[in-house]
Amino acid sequence: MTQRKSHWRRYRALYLLIALCVAPVVASYLAYYVWQPTGRSNYGTLIDPQRTVPATLQLRELDGTPFPASQLRGQWFMVTVDRGHCAEACQQKLWNMRQVRTATGRERDRIDRVLLLIDEEPPTTMLLREYEGTRVLRADAAQLRSFLPLDAGMALEGPIWLIDPLGNLMLRWPPGAEPKGIKRDLDKVLKASRIG
Repeated sequence: MTQRKSHWRRYRALYLLIALCVAPVVASYLAYYVWQPTGRSNYGTLIDPQRTVPATLQLRELDGTPFPASQLRGQWFMVTVDRGHCAEACQQKLWNMRQVRTATGRERDRIDRVLLLIDEEPPTTMLLREYEGTRVLRADAAQLRSFLPLDAGMALEGPIWLIDPLGNLMLRWPPGAEPKGIKRDLDKVLKASRIG
């Protein structure tokens, strides 16, 4: 019995050191496999069931040239809907999309930005210059309403949408979405995805 006590006293520091080294590994294992959080971890709303961008969606370039909806594939597309005069809320969405794309660093080439205009008013040259790189297309509001899932009372012009490289509508960020939340979601899908 005294031998055991003297053994413990002699190696107590070693046992404490081992316990300190092993504790974080055990804690991380338990946190990952046993105590997983049950709440959703994404900032935006996942679109479920998935919706593929319909081939019948009529899109046009600003000069009137048809733009096939099938071209909304092969990349990740951040898409928003608004009007040609592009008021302050519209410009804020465009700014957020540009900043989030830039903030993704080397992954930014996997992301394109699209503004769909639902009226015939021409956007200003200043707006087009300010958000150069954003593809501006015209679309039919009724077609978009039948395709884009909106909550009750939500305007078509409010959210930012994410389309995956296979042409599926994947996420909807709410009106006034924070760039940090959008970027966090984008980082996750870009890291998990092997396509686009």
